[in-house]
Amino acid sequence: MPLGEQISGAIRAAILDKRLAPGSRLPSWQDLATQLGVSRGTVKGAYERLADEALVVSAGAAGTRVSATPPRRAKASTVISEQPYSGLLPAFYSTPLPFQMGVPAQDAFPAKIWARHRTRAVRADAMASVGQIDPRGHPELRTQIASYLAIARGLQCDPDQVILTAGYRNGLAMVIRALALGGSKVWIEEPGYPFTKKGLELDGMELIPVPVDGEGIDVERGIRACKDAPLVVVTPGQQAPTGAAMSPSRRAALLGWAARSGAWIIEDDYLSELQLSGRAMPALASEPGGDRVIHIGSFGKTMSPALGLGFVIAPLELVGRLWEVATYLQPAPNTTTQLALAGFIADGHYLRHLRHMKALYSERRDALRKRLGDRITVEAMSGLAVMVKLPPTINDVALVRSVVPQGIAPMPLSIWWSDRAKMAPGLLLGVTNLRPKIVDAACATLEAAIASSN
Repeated sequence: MPLGEQISGAIRAAILDKRLAPGSRLPSWQDLATQLGVSRGTVKGAYERLADEALVVSAGAAGTRVSATPPRRAKASTVISEQPYSGLLPAFYSTPLPFQMGVPAQDAFPAKIWARHRTRAVRADAMASVGQIDPRGHPELRTQIASYLAIARGLQCDPDQVILTAGYRNGLAMVIRALALGGSKVWIEEPGYPFTKKGLELDGMELIPVPVDGEGIDVERGIRACKDAPLVVVTPGQQAPTGAAMSPSRRAALLGWAARSGAWIIEDDYLSELQLSGRAMPALASEPGGDRVIHIGSFGKTMSPALGLGFVIAPLELVGRLWEVATYLQPAPNTTTQLALAGFIADGHYLRHLRHMKALYSERRDALRKRLGDRITVEAMSGLAVMVKLPPTINDVALVRSVVPQGIAPMPLSIWWSDRAKMAPGLLLGVTNLRPKIVDAACATLEAAIASSN
């Protein structure tokens, strides 16, 4: 096929399939010709054919643009896999809904302060010399994270032990790659975070559910179930989803078992910065025996998941291996965002933001608890959520799928359990975006859905 027809055919398909939106500007003849290695006349001819078909219009100095109302192609049947947990979560990039978990308060984000640091970071990054970028992340942010952890989490580490990631799940993937334990057995909390479980399964690991009670993971039962497991994943600061903090005796037992057996402990520092009641427990990695602990943190729940930033604190034995994984497979994301966050932390805004968020979330959690009253049975106050019971006849997954289109997004409790048949149905109601003006309407929608499902 002649080059001009190849070019016009590719652009035509993109326009008809809506990959090129109406009104979008096409590259100039010269730019596209240089990029493709053809003559300008070839590109010009391709554009003229598209103009004859009314797919593009020439706007003179404003360039060539896709027609505002191009013809439509009959849509071919395609098979696209459903997203994980389809129907249980709002659409990607949509405004967070009432009861939605994992998303900070949108109305309390320090937008002006963040924009100032972001602008400063863009300028600094643009003026910086171009050279090799450290795959572990910018040293300024790694230093700030090490300082913050020493003060707020009691974790003493060198900035060289800090590896920046794109968030918790990205950090988990990095650690799994570094440990190379595919096919091995791993202790997981029961109940526990569904995304962690699925991530471990995708790596071919065999999950060993270990029950959780008011003191955290039951180490003795884990040893009885599989004493030789080389890995355990825990949320010791605030267990997800129960909200229980791991007791000192359980911490000592877990660290002692790991030291004796040579196992690794992945510490998911889930919401530990946002302990709403009582004193936050120190990081598990900060305690004696913490050299077997790989600490994973994220700024997604404290700042915004849109930042796409988290970190792994590598034990000294694993620093080289994690650096290697970062170098060849998972380099740190977006230097500009790193610099902005480094300045945000250095100027004291991060700790101030956490203080404000704790007060705000406590108010919203208490308001929800008061509004629910005796109409819905509250089982526990779980971190930044309220855990509620449902009648045993209700399918909590089906209930959630029915209410997301109505504008609320609770999370079904059963998906946190490995054996759902043994778990009574329930819901987790996130409080972060439950603004006072919408509490009544959100609760009324939920109550109506429960009543109709009963």
